[in-house]
Amino acid sequence: MAMKGNAADNRTRSSISIFIVIGMCCFFYVLGAWQRSGFGKGDSIAVEITKQTDCTILPNLSYDTHHDRASNLEELGSKAEIFEPCDDRYIDYTPCQDQKRAMTFPRANMEYRERHCPPEEEKLHCLIPAPKGYVAPFPWPKSRDYVPYANVPYKSLTVEKAIQNWVQYEGNVFRFPGGGTQFPQGADAYIGQLASVIPIANGTVRTALDTGCGVASWGAYLLKRNVLAMSFAPRDSHEAQVQFALERGVPAVIGVLGTIKLPYPSRAFDMAHCSRCLIPWGSNDGMYMMEVDRVLRPGGYWVLSGPPINWKMNYRSWKRTKEDLEEEQRKIEEIAELLCWEKVSEEGEIAVWRKRINTDSCPVRQDEPRVKICESTNADDVWYKKMEACVTPFPEVNSPEEVAGGELKTFPDRLNAVPPRITRGLVPGFSVQKYQEDNKLWKKHVKAYKKINKYLDTGRYRNIMDMNAGLGSFAAAIESPKLWVMNVVPTVAEKSTLSVVYERGLIGIYHDWCEAFSSYPRTYDLIHANGVFSLYKDRCKMEDILLEMDRILRPEGAVMFRDQDDVLAKVKQIVSGMRWNTKMADHEDGPLVPEKILVAVKQYWVSGDNNRTAVA
Repeated sequence: MAMKGNAADNRTRSSISIFIVIGMCCFFYVLGAWQRSGFGKGDSIAVEITKQTDCTILPNLSYDTHHDRASNLEELGSKAEIFEPCDDRYIDYTPCQDQKRAMTFPRANMEYRERHCPPEEEKLHCLIPAPKGYVAPFPWPKSRDYVPYANVPYKSLTVEKAIQNWVQYEGNVFRFPGGGTQFPQGADAYIGQLASVIPIANGTVRTALDTGCGVASWGAYLLKRNVLAMSFAPRDSHEAQVQFALERGVPAVIGVLGTIKLPYPSRAFDMAHCSRCLIPWGSNDGMYMMEVDRVLRPGGYWVLSGPPINWKMNYRSWKRTKEDLEEEQRKIEEIAELLCWEKVSEEGEIAVWRKRINTDSCPVRQDEPRVKICESTNADDVWYKKMEACVTPFPEVNSPEEVAGGELKTFPDRLNAVPPRITRGLVPGFSVQKYQEDNKLWKKHVKAYKKINKYLDTGRYRNIMDMNAGLGSFAAAIESPKLWVMNVVPTVAEKSTLSVVYERGLIGIYHDWCEAFSSYPRTYDLIHANGVFSLYKDRCKMEDILLEMDRILRPEGAVMFRDQDDVLAKVKQIVSGMRWNTKMADHEDGPLVPEKILVAVKQYWVSGDNNRTAVA
């Protein structure tokens, strides 16, 4: 009897294997039809191919999940709501940085440029259109230097920053020569100058923060040196600078140093940078420098180029008085001394400071009455928290040579090494063993994803977002020079793990998905949503989160949902009214596992299209 059972089990496994192989072959063909490989064309050919796709081998097998509960939920569900296109004036709508709403807030300390999200009754319930003529961005690395004009049709920067070599308009594309206000000879040469002082080449510096980034050329050229920069700039008179950065395939968000703490954990960045970023570093009792100190890793570097550095030589060209610039630099030097930053270089208009590795290496600060130590016991609790003029204390050490918080390996070893916060038990619920198991699990998941979506590691997807990043293991499993991942740790997550993400040499941000993300429309090629809708159950409306995903997803971009089958059935029903094509897939361990994968591709359509949303 036992032998009969084993034979039956083997036949069952064989049938399932045949189903998976054939189902995936058919799905590859359909996915290829959904996502054209060319640039600048509509999807009419893809639609026709999809209609003609003939998966005739074993036609009784479907790629959709074999789990009955999900199928029953879809059959029992009500008819999907059809979401219509928004008015064309919303093509570049950023809900939480809306210009009209911003002007109702105080201008002091840039408060009006911070996040101000619409109340429930003002939220849009429509699909943000792409501009006419929208095309897929150029593949990396060509996208670093060229952006299609139709995607970001704003020429103002080509005039305002013409002398500084930011961006040039050439025919139907923008060209980015790599220049900047402080590096007219190019970002690459500028970074080379920094590398003579800062250990950029050997992997010691992996994560960087660029404050007031412009079109993010500094971050763009750091990528060739394997440094990942989080760039931010406000949505202000410099039209679409962050949008240009993301179209180039460079990590960036809309943001500002204002009255609220930056949405990053403490000790996150190996280097912070300001190139003529116009931030008043000496004002508010040094509050902005203290916030940089909070997010800067012990032993990390702060670069300041432009005013007031080398003011004696430049005050005339900067059109400021010597007295004003001298006082500004005096304040910066004074605050840096209070923070116990060591000035390691000043050459030309570039100054570099280094943060000490621990409190013991800065005995002066311990007895300094002007230094106010922050009272909060959790330096990572920052979401909508007011910025303070106080110094975040170092973690305790046992010797003067020990790096506070733990020393990190150089990159790429850092990626899979056990992060110090894990080894020290600072993330409740995550032991070294659980961290290693999480890594192993996501390598398995990503291997299965690549079978479902063969484009995952081909360069088709450059800008990737993980909406519920956990320990960053999804990003670690797909890490490649062809792509980068914005690791989002929801503020409602049970465990705050973004600090671990950064200790792995990855980047990310805190965010609450009940609100819009700080980005322009059409800025991500692929979105990964693991357990997002289970996490946000009863917190906010599912359709609001899905509409926000649609806003930031490019036409023909893809979404990979991983969640419970009943949750994904509801998701599939809603997105069928959003011009998305979908396919449900079983868990890689088989059809009896209630966790499923839903793959969706956003259809190509642009402003002015007359076709209504078709219900799949």
